[in-house]
Amino acid sequence: MKINDVLSQIDLGNYALPEFQRGYVWTRSDVRKLMYSLYRDYPVGSLLIWDTATDPDIIRGDGTPSSGTVSLILDGQQRMTSLFGVIRGKAPQFFDGDASAFTNLYFNIDEETFEFYSQQKMKGDRAWVSVSEVIPDSGAFFTKVIAQRPDDMQYYAEAMTKLNKLSSIKDRDMPVQVVAGEDKTIDVVVEIFNNVNSGGTKLSKGDLALAKICAQWPDMRAEMKAILARLGKKGFWFKQDWLLRCLTVHLTRKAYFSELDGVSIADVKNGLKEVENYIGTCLDHISSRLGLDHDRVLGSHYAIVLMVGYLSMKGGKLSSAAEWDKLLFWYVHAFLWGRYAGSTESVLSQDLRVLEDGKGVDGLIELIHQNRADLTLRPQDFWGWSKGARFYPLLYMITRVNHARDWGTGIELSQSLLGKNSSLQVHHIFPKHVLYSAGKTKSMVNALANYAFLTQQTNLDISDQKPEDYFPIYMEKCPGAIESHCVPTASHLLTIDAYDAFLEERRKLLAKSANAILEDLWKGKLAQPSTPMTKMSVTESEDNEEAVIEELVSWLKNEGFAPGIKDYSAVIGYAGTPIIIDVAWPDGLQEGFTEPVALMINEEPGDIYRVNAVGYRVFTRADDLKNYVCTKYGAGPE
Repeated sequence: MKINDVLSQIDLGNYALPEFQRGYVWTRSDVRKLMYSLYRDYPVGSLLIWDTATDPDIIRGDGTPSSGTVSLILDGQQRMTSLFGVIRGKAPQFFDGDASAFTNLYFNIDEETFEFYSQQKMKGDRAWVSVSEVIPDSGAFFTKVIAQRPDDMQYYAEAMTKLNKLSSIKDRDMPVQVVAGEDKTIDVVVEIFNNVNSGGTKLSKGDLALAKICAQWPDMRAEMKAILARLGKKGFWFKQDWLLRCLTVHLTRKAYFSELDGVSIADVKNGLKEVENYIGTCLDHISSRLGLDHDRVLGSHYAIVLMVGYLSMKGGKLSSAAEWDKLLFWYVHAFLWGRYAGSTESVLSQDLRVLEDGKGVDGLIELIHQNRADLTLRPQDFWGWSKGARFYPLLYMITRVNHARDWGTGIELSQSLLGKNSSLQVHHIFPKHVLYSAGKTKSMVNALANYAFLTQQTNLDISDQKPEDYFPIYMEKCPGAIESHCVPTASHLLTIDAYDAFLEERRKLLAKSANAILEDLWKGKLAQPSTPMTKMSVTESEDNEEAVIEELVSWLKNEGFAPGIKDYSAVIGYAGTPIIIDVAWPDGLQEGFTEPVALMINEEPGDIYRVNAVGYRVFTRADDLKNYVCTKYGAGPE
């Protein structure tokens, strides 16, 4: 079948997407490579079509499908969506993704290359022509352009061979294979989809469960996206599978998605509304009582699934503030000790069984006790480093719960801040460059015990001053403010030579404070704030390394790749010590399509080896990662 005929079938609603298909994930680089291959007459693959009775419940999008039989694209979605967008100049009706990946593609007549429109580069240059204008009818394009620019008639006349070649892309044959028959149920078709997509994105168990629900309730996916968007506006970013897991636990008291098979659609609809409320209630308590008010400090997403399940079993309401505090006590220990760092489904199942047996929060805490004889925190527990460390949220929690004050203004950091003080920054008590100059390793420079949360203005004012110089100033300006962060202020600890001793003393103070907070939670005696803690934001202070990372992330996003996870905590081996990766792409630069990638700048060689050994392609320079992306995936200018 010719490409243009396929596009016409999409226009008519005869070709569509099954609801279980994921959205559009191609990048601009992928689109350029596809168009280049078609222009050069290279093979570009075939389509796999599922012919089935028209059923709006299994078809994605808001368009009107054809009556009788509809052809659903199982394999070839990315290619046909791209071609439709490039040639038609708009997205198809079943589109779900970022349309900028295929809109405004231009062709250079002289160089026979494809690039997306850049005003600075292309405006006024006759060599650049819109692909969407040429492919439908190169003759009509020629007539139009010479009418507007008669002086260029000779140039475009000589270019007609190339323009016709570009236009002929729509007449290329696209081989089509068809799956049909009454025996081709959705389960069978999903299996076929996974088999033919062995090199691409397979459907997860969550995808399959959702596909089965969407077959009866097509709006399910949109409803979930709306909930996730609302949570995102509050600073909490969760994935679709996570939300579905919360729903599963709420409706079935089980951890596995397969349990949803026997749940009615009416119960799913009601349950989704209820579970959003339960999630909101849990996050409200985590934020208002512990001060953990945004995703970076949330600790454990899976622990919240369990909390949602507990709240559901309790009919949506716990008996007292003391019960909430005990649940929060469990939550903190769950993320501190990596309760869900391993086999999440099996651990979640174990915890749900404890609740089903009526053992409550005490039973959950006992399970953690079984793995750790003593839940008392010790100074060595704060030995971690980087903002990806498990104890980083605890440091933030201590700051907020203890009503720690800003060193320059005396403002309580648990309350609302205004203007230039409206966000917090991670402050290095001993400046980075001073420590690096003294030969300290990255893990020592970025030790948790060297972190404090301050307003942006105070952080800027301190800048790169040594603590022995700026501590006396701020201790006089705001007495007790530095100490409110569990920071030792003895003068003999404030020199570079005493840095190790300073860290040791701070860890003692942090452990003491954390234990006091956790004990009060356990006993239900944690002081209720007179007003709820105000939501804060934490921005990153810039140094050379962070600036390099930010530039890389921005470049990748612009090229259509995933931005990655900063300060990613990778647990290597069973119950292993986490390794903090500067930026990680555990699911690939294009999720599900590419290998895991890690950027590790100035890291220990042993850590780099361990991360590489578990399947990551590790880069130690941002430029090397860029070159890899450009070479392997064709990113960057062509």
